[in-house]
Amino acid sequence: IEFHEPPQVTHFGRRHSGLKLIPGIVFTIEPMINLGRADTKILDDGWTAVTRDGSLSAQFEHTVVVTEDGFESLTPYEPEFYLSRPVSEPALA
Repeated sequence: IEFHEPPQVTHFGRRHSGLKLIPGIVFTIEPMINLGRADTKILDDGWTAVTRDGSLSAQFEHTVVVTEDGFESLTPYEPEFYLSRPVSEPALA
């Protein structure tokens, strides 16, 4: 078992042309916000994504499961944790 397994769910595409999401499929949505260009690369460790132009970026991962009625987020969200910190304080220790 690999950490990332097929099928790969792309972050772009045309409606009704990609993978059909059926109940039970679990996948991640990994938005990345860059101060510079959108182009990225993976470092030699095979894991770390960085911007090609060296600009600052932030990435967050949401894990979701497709249900009979839509989806359920498996990523805990505690607004007080994220919204109560000064900008200068990192979210993770």
